[in-house]
Amino acid sequence: MQFTEERTLWSLVDEEKKNINLPRRLSFSNEKDSHFTSARTSCASATSFPLWPASPETPWTRSPMHTSPAPALLYHCLASLHRHEGNIFSIAVSKDFIFTASESSRVHAWKQPDCTEMGYIKAKAGDIRAILAHGRLLFTTHGDCKIRVWDVSLTEKFRPKKTTTLPRRRSFFSYPRKKTHQHKDYISCIAYNQSEKLLYTGSSDRTVKAWKVSERLCVDSFVAHEGQVNAMMINQQDGCVFTCSSDGTVKIWRRVFGESSHILTVTLKFQPSPVNALALSLTPSSCFLYSGSSDGLINFWEKEKISGRFNHKGFLQGHHFAVLCLVSIGDLVLSGSEDATIRVWQREEGNSFHTCLAVMDGHHGPVRCLAASVETDDVVTGLLVYSASLDQTFKVWRVKVYPTEKVNLDTPVVNDQQSEIVKCEMSPVLSPTWVEKKMQGFHFQ
Repeated sequence: MQFTEERTLWSLVDEEKKNINLPRRLSFSNEKDSHFTSARTSCASATSFPLWPASPETPWTRSPMHTSPAPALLYHCLASLHRHEGNIFSIAVSKDFIFTASESSRVHAWKQPDCTEMGYIKAKAGDIRAILAHGRLLFTTHGDCKIRVWDVSLTEKFRPKKTTTLPRRRSFFSYPRKKTHQHKDYISCIAYNQSEKLLYTGSSDRTVKAWKVSERLCVDSFVAHEGQVNAMMINQQDGCVFTCSSDGTVKIWRRVFGESSHILTVTLKFQPSPVNALALSLTPSSCFLYSGSSDGLINFWEKEKISGRFNHKGFLQGHHFAVLCLVSIGDLVLSGSEDATIRVWQREEGNSFHTCLAVMDGHHGPVRCLAASVETDDVVTGLLVYSASLDQTFKVWRVKVYPTEKVNLDTPVVNDQQSEIVKCEMSPVLSPTWVEKKMQGFHFQ
């Protein structure tokens, strides 16, 4: 299917209605659905046949991007799983399992790396928006605005055991409390401070709460944003908490030494576009903070070694619609978007240059959540990438990134004319239902 600049979203909707069996986008592949891609052949530029209006004028600086030479990237879809239990909102990865949470009251567990289904956790409340795995513990958040903690240490026979519920239930004989520590709206994100053993939760009620899990107590609660809190990250090196919100800001919080309270140290804001996702890239030589927003941009900041200040270094542009999720491993950043694609970016060592290594397609709806784990870390970087979309599918990808000198010279070179055709044919193929909701102004949370 080819799109021209004169085509509109309404014509796209009409044509998609006539052909409900959505075609896959054309890509260079063999029969096993593996892809050798480069920044030249895989990355459709932001100006090539956009399906949505371009981003408004911005004072930000676009990140310098190298197009040649570029490392080769091989990716392969290992599994695609579909369940009729509603949209998958969150993915968590532990040493032994992959967990997926959805609108239902079940959290499914899959064995790494072959994705054999091990069983599921069933709770009394559904609408599980955020989950987090740490060691033998799994934290889940539910539609009743509570957090449940599960022991998933038994790996041979998956027999999870609920250890506690936060906030803890009030005793039948205790007096009613005037102040409750429970969130007033659904919990949208969750993070864990490993050294302090503090669990952080962010909610649509605009607040962030810190929990001492061992004591089952909320030790701090504060209004973090003017809009709902969408994502949260923790720098495990210094304990700083990063939050982002629909109010268009990214904020950095620091815990007061010797106390449980938190203070705001920095507010990062440039324009009022909702910020949906965060990722923190920590290497021995650098610290980068990435944020994905509804205008399709990925902004990033670099932390100064001496002052600790975060300086805005630019933005990455490539997604047509909102960026909904981010994950970083080393110098690699993966982004999932409403345009149904996953982009793999690589930052060059010692500077802020980025290369888009590949555009991974396969979903037919917004990519809602991502997770990744390192499979090999030798000459070739190998990753297992897990993605879930609002098309109600869960996919597992094997990704291998080769250094520049390992590029296969036998790979056919695509000339400029062929490249333009590829860019045209790589325009997103979306579910007609989703396109209609998007045109009606519906926002996916």
